[in-house]
Amino acid sequence: MTALTRPDSAPALASTGSSFGQFLSDGWIATRRNLVKIKRVPEILVFTILQPIMFVLLFSQVYGGAMAIDNYTLFLMAGIFAQTVIFGSTFSGAAMAQDLKDGIIDRFRTLPMSPAAVLVGRTNGDLAINSISMLIMMATGWAVGWRVTTSFWGFIGGVAILLLFSYSFSWVMALLGMSVRSPEIINNASFMILFPLTFISNAFVPIHTMPDILRIIAEWNPVSALVASARQLFGNTYAEFPEPTAWTLQHPFVTVFIGIAVMLLVFVPLAIRKFESISSR
Repeated sequence: MTALTRPDSAPALASTGSSFGQFLSDGWIATRRNLVKIKRVPEILVFTILQPIMFVLLFSQVYGGAMAIDNYTLFLMAGIFAQTVIFGSTFSGAAMAQDLKDGIIDRFRTLPMSPAAVLVGRTNGDLAINSISMLIMMATGWAVGWRVTTSFWGFIGGVAILLLFSYSFSWVMALLGMSVRSPEIINNASFMILFPLTFISNAFVPIHTMPDILRIIAEWNPVSALVASARQLFGNTYAEFPEPTAWTLQHPFVTVFIGIAVMLLVFVPLAIRKFESISSR
């Protein structure tokens, strides 16, 4: 007599595949919602285009002559790229705060969709905006003398590391956006955080020219490692600058990827948990 056994593993695998497919579908729908919003509110796209142009022209043309750096534009552009994509990551926080205020999160709660998909769609929207900003900035930088002196793959690597860092930082801002009471607060809070983070770094001036306290902060600032990595990949380094003494700048790629991994591993679960707690109220 042959014993019949129930293939428990098959339904489990099918359910897992179905759940993952549903998550991908929900994530794409949430992403498309945010992209359509850009189309319906063209002011977002206009300022996305104008802001990087303004930053490139302002710093390269207005301040370039005052900097004792040969071809300041080459030095500057990686810092401008890093600053713009990090500032662009604040859209996630502001958008989540606005959705909470407008009751959109309550509507999402009634839908049979993954809570993670809402956040994935929001951070993907930031990634799209930052990608557009990068293209505009690079075109503007090219017009004022910026060049990539490595290779095509160096160029792709520089763009990828900037966008990956900005994507992981979007999750930090999404969590912050769900933790405040209004979009106005997130705007003020983000600028208080991001201005010191980007300006006390090697983005706009060489670190060795700073006072000792600021130099130490800049050396251990993850933005400095991001900018240093982008400069190496684009070939915009300066041999005449003193060799960095901090471990973070001696190994900028390792530092950046550690930072990206920490942000994703820590803030993705925290943001999803925060969203679920808000949705269950």
